[in-house]
Amino acid sequence: MLDALIQSIIHQYDFNLAYAAALVNDLSQEELCFLPSKGLENHPAFTLGHLVTGSALTTKYLGGTYEIPEGWETLFLRKGPGDPRLPEINPNLYPAKETLLSELSNQHQKVKSLLLKIDHEALLADKKWRYSAYFPRLIDCIHFMCVTHEAMHLGQLAAWRRAMNLDSALKKL
Repeated sequence: MLDALIQSIIHQYDFNLAYAAALVNDLSQEELCFLPSKGLENHPAFTLGHLVTGSALTTKYLGGTYEIPEGWETLFLRKGPGDPRLPEINPNLYPAKETLLSELSNQHQKVKSLLLKIDHEALLADKKWRYSAYFPRLIDCIHFMCVTHEAMHLGQLAAWRRAMNLDSALKKL
């Protein structure tokens, strides 16, 4: 049963990666940092980089090494709700879209590789972290990070696209 859950997480994680690419495929570097209205401060460049940091953190949770390109932590790592910092809007501060997508894919591959090798007992062990009250085991944490956390941010990008009067990316998948 745990093998089926791992495969389900991987399928959803793969979907999230494809959806992330579709959400930004038609955007220029300048558009990646545009803020169409208040409440949409997590622009596409920030969101992609933030998902990179989330996947790198997931790699760490799975026993791997947290590794992201130099300088990305300053741009992309936030502490979640309540963090008063907002993403920078200067497009010159951000890596190119292709670089962001490539690193997101790289991080996804690391997570998937570790997921396929991890001992099942380790996945069922308690995991102390910010949302332990809701997701008490490592498998719960991994599911949240690979599926829910990414989907929340990709939903923000979908809303950003609507505010920009852009076509649906989901229908292109």
